[in-house]
Amino acid sequence: MARQDPLRNFRYRLEIDQIQQAGFAEVAIGDLSNEPIEYREGDEVTTVRKLNGLTKYANVTLKWGVTDNLELANWHQLVVDGVTPLDDARRSVVIRLQDEAGQDKAAWELTKAWPCKYDPTDLNGKGNEVAIDTLELCNEGIKRIK
Repeated sequence: MARQDPLRNFRYRLEIDQIQQAGFAEVAIGDLSNEPIEYREGDEVTTVRKLNGLTKYANVTLKWGVTDNLELANWHQLVVDGVTPLDDARRSVVIRLQDEAGQDKAAWELTKAWPCKYDPTDLNGKGNEVAIDTLELCNEGIKRIK
């Protein structure tokens, strides 16, 4: 049987509907959780039953080096301005993890994602680091599709 090494976390790409942005320095996928509901009727044994409650999807954070591309900032501005209904600002986002040969090996899909927080880079006249912008995406679902 051939050996299957785990995939490394530094080779990935994003697909965002209608946005052509490349070169993300970091993508932080939040956790997915189901909150249990504890329930017990009076005539049952003293053990509490646990029922399935709300499913929560944490935000996804994107970080990238600042360039002259404004597409992500403009996407956030659609939400801020409120001119576009929120449903029109929602996008499908696919995060694809690749192997060393550049082949897609794993993928996660974000459903109805929209930018809820934009953090422009900090500037420092004494520094020499790359300027990094951060965008946080709210979503209504994170699903492993590959």
